[in-house]
Amino acid sequence: MVNERDESNRKGVKGLVIKNTGNTYFVRDDNNNEYICKAKGNLRLKGIRSTSPIVVGDIVFMDVNDDGTAFITDIEDRRNYIVRKASNLSKHAHILASNIDLALLCFTVRYPETTTVFTDRFLVTAEAYSVPVHLIFNKIDLFNEEETDYLDAIINLYSTIGYPCLKTSMETGAGVGELKKITAGKTVLLAGHSGVGKSTIINTLKKEQVQKVGKISDYHDKGMHTTTYSEMIELDNGGYIIDTPGIKGFGTIDMTIEEVSHYFPEIFKTSKKCRFYNCLHLNEPDCAVLKAIENHYISESRYNSYLNIIEDLKEGKYRL
Repeated sequence: MVNERDESNRKGVKGLVIKNTGNTYFVRDDNNNEYICKAKGNLRLKGIRSTSPIVVGDIVFMDVNDDGTAFITDIEDRRNYIVRKASNLSKHAHILASNIDLALLCFTVRYPETTTVFTDRFLVTAEAYSVPVHLIFNKIDLFNEEETDYLDAIINLYSTIGYPCLKTSMETGAGVGELKKITAGKTVLLAGHSGVGKSTIINTLKKEQVQKVGKISDYHDKGMHTTTYSEMIELDNGGYIIDTPGIKGFGTIDMTIEEVSHYFPEIFKTSKKCRFYNCLHLNEPDCAVLKAIENHYISESRYNSYLNIIEDLKEGKYRL
């Protein structure tokens, strides 16, 4: 991992990365001074192979020049982070944000559709890197009776596993009060597909237009990208919300096939009853997980997501 040097050996101004626009970083120090920074070249040689060595939420150390420019020279150890495979660089990682108290994953039944496979991949990564997740089921005012029934079934699935779920509508105000409560005093990552309403959620929590809102395209109800970089936005309730560009796919990284079941809480709990300690829950005899699926104690959709991740790890790829 990055930065294992003792802090006493570090020099420079300490600050928090609040915006990342590619190779330029906006950093705020303890006195609320903001600096536009570049990264020292050697930072790119450290730690995991990432599309960016520095992300929003990082605590960094800077060399500040007399003209106000600054260079980031070091990064404090990260408490946690959300990471995925970069879609165009299979051996590289894309870290969405670091030092997160809570991740909010926005799920919409339509306008656009969020799949359970995408949701499960995000949850697996969050479990792997110790990031708590709440599932936000947004745009509930748009759904017909059939879509609402499906939504309720999805909520029942994930709440039974142990993931807190919240129905929201920024149009009617449903769930907004609860959103304010769960984000108060926390650094929160807001994630999901383009078009699920992340920018509108932020504008609602801020009570002002701070993020552009995009339209849904007619082609498969896909969202249009409105956020092109990651940014930390201060809320009135003492919390900070990290807005990220819409995510199309979520490839897991730094994970072995044997570890995958550890990050599905219901599968991991049931696996303790398997005959073999190293059971992969594929076709082994006396597999408690397969029996639980047969008896509907573990959902088929979650198990299919588990198989999907294993298949991709075997083939060294991932699906969008």
